[in-house]
Amino acid sequence: MIIKETHIVPEGVGGVRFSDYARAAFPVIPSRKGIAKAIKRGEFRIDGAVAQSGDWVQAGQLLELVDLQQRIPKTYRLPLEVVYEDGYLAVVNKPAGIEVSGNKFKTVENALAGGLAPSAEPDALGWPRPVHRLDYSTSGLLLVAKTAGAQVVLGRQFQERKVHKRYRAVVMGKLSSSGQVDEPVNGLSAHSEYVAVDTVSSLRSGHLTLVDLFPTTGRTHQLRIHMAAIGHPVVGDQKYGAEGNVLKGKGLFLASTELRFTHPADQREMILSIDVPPKFVSLLKREQTRWDKYNRLPNAHGVEGC
Repeated sequence: MIIKETHIVPEGVGGVRFSDYARAAFPVIPSRKGIAKAIKRGEFRIDGAVAQSGDWVQAGQLLELVDLQQRIPKTYRLPLEVVYEDGYLAVVNKPAGIEVSGNKFKTVENALAGGLAPSAEPDALGWPRPVHRLDYSTSGLLLVAKTAGAQVVLGRQFQERKVHKRYRAVVMGKLSSSGQVDEPVNGLSAHSEYVAVDTVSSLRSGHLTLVDLFPTTGRTHQLRIHMAAIGHPVVGDQKYGAEGNVLKGKGLFLASTELRFTHPADQREMILSIDVPPKFVSLLKREQTRWDKYNRLPNAHGVEGC
């Protein structure tokens, strides 16, 4: 067993259940669901005893988050595009159609140990760990911690909304230049902003819009739910999109294309970005070309810069 993080309950705290208090005390696990799973696995200790969800937190208690899995998981051989890497962290380009982590063997986490260089830092993790999630169907930039310190600091940045994310998507319809969506997701407040990048005509859909999306909260499926809520679902969204929104074999047109955060070791501002997947450009060009051909108009929309 390895102690990953400790916390001493300060004076004035009392009458709070551990499951509620742990979210603030251990921001490395940013979601309520993640806390619940860690408690169920026995990864928390209160004064050395295994913590239970209903335990009452008292001032002066020593709380610990421990790592029960000391063995490196079996490596899933998946070629990963490494966008940035040093001894503390890495950023990889997650492919669509694979889970970040979980009980399955075929996950990005199980591919990291074989795809990244080992850290030489004294607090190096047994294997690199993702510090946030992307949906199964979403591709793009995934931030990974290689040391315990980086895991804690980056987790706290996510908790405090200091990690800025830009996604790019192709959505149905013609979208105005910019806007924002305040719509609860699973009963929790959620806020997203969008900026239209380009719009093309489409025989199939009327219009398609290439759009930048900026989530300021991190709810599950937030961007997909928000775009569907304003009548512009992401192309390929089988769960929240309308009938006819899915292109066979093309997947979801949503990608994480930029991350901005502070480096956990030297406090540098990190700004990392990638191009959208080629299928985004291909779809927009194909739809506009078909429209122009049908209407006998010259192609007036360039999407080369996507």
